[in-house]
Amino acid sequence: MNKTGPVQHWNLGIGPINCHAWNKDRSQVAVCASSHEVHILEWKNGEWVTIHVLNEHDLPVTGIDWAPETNKIVTCSQDKNAFVWTFENKTWKPELVVVRINRAATCVRWSPLENKFAVGSGDKLVAICYYEKENNWWVSKHIKKPIRSTVTCIDWHPNNVLLAVGACDFKNRVFSAFIKEVDEKVAPNPWGTKMPFGQLMSEFASKGWVHQTLFSPSGCRLAWVSHDSSLTLVDANDTKEAKLFTQVHCTPMLPFTCLRWVSENTLLAAGHDCSPVLYAVANGDFKQVCKLDVQSAQQSTTSSAREMFQSIDKRATSAKVDTQLKSLHQNTIMQILAHSGAPNNVVKVTTCAVDGLIAVWDLKETIEFCRNANAQVAH
Repeated sequence: MNKTGPVQHWNLGIGPINCHAWNKDRSQVAVCASSHEVHILEWKNGEWVTIHVLNEHDLPVTGIDWAPETNKIVTCSQDKNAFVWTFENKTWKPELVVVRINRAATCVRWSPLENKFAVGSGDKLVAICYYEKENNWWVSKHIKKPIRSTVTCIDWHPNNVLLAVGACDFKNRVFSAFIKEVDEKVAPNPWGTKMPFGQLMSEFASKGWVHQTLFSPSGCRLAWVSHDSSLTLVDANDTKEAKLFTQVHCTPMLPFTCLRWVSENTLLAAGHDCSPVLYAVANGDFKQVCKLDVQSAQQSTTSSAREMFQSIDKRATSAKVDTQLKSLHQNTIMQILAHSGAPNNVVKVTTCAVDGLIAVWDLKETIEFCRNANAQVAH
């Protein structure tokens, strides 16, 4: 185990990691390294060891989610398929899902009650999948209109019915994903009263394609990050003339690719700047609290003759160019997940990135560490 300041991190040695998911007790993690395989690793004798490899997909896996209570894993891929994996007799057995899409699947999420899941796709639709006991297989219903481009992200409301959908048509929408076969009638909430399947509850414009959208722990707030380097907030309880308004917070940073609510009033965002940033919601807008910028371990500066000639070949100079970033992650952060704590009081989060690292951030210790470091620099 490596540790930089208060942050534990590991290079799993399987290449760039685009998504990961934890089991209930956080003793195992499923990761995908932009390939058709999903590696399941277990913590043994102070290191992560691969114990299973899920290789049913034919093309790169684009999404993983691990249901904590049922212990089922769902995966989706560019091969237009999704599989539900069940652990039986010490092996993971796949069940093919009838997704019925003609383009790559892009994202997947279990619902809070784990009785259905949603699959986003490049087919300009979202497939809501559930288990049909009569035929003993996973079937799907489609939410299509008015989505006009690739679905990039999805997130479930805590009531197990509403679904936030971000897409490349510069829109973020809230749909009803009520399935009468598995859902009970849901009570009215700030997002609406009548919720038949496929009903468009709200639609919000964005100035860039949406990278990730996320409901707050209460479900009353919706936040998303777009490719225009902005954070956007909608509070369903804050209505004027029966209309919801978006509060856009533009940042000077490179675009965020992911975010995670750590309480009802605070969230983390991360992306191409390679460092998570903590924001607080105040007066209906985001306020930056601090940047969790833990310094990376410095590598040896000794250069060999081979490195010198490589530098001449790549940069037309023999001088050594320092390409080491000052952040822990050395490339784009792709995902932030809650690791420990309650949904409205997350204590630790994990990040995965294109540099092949998975890091566990203790929020309280990391915030204090960063503030002390900034205070020392100021003096």
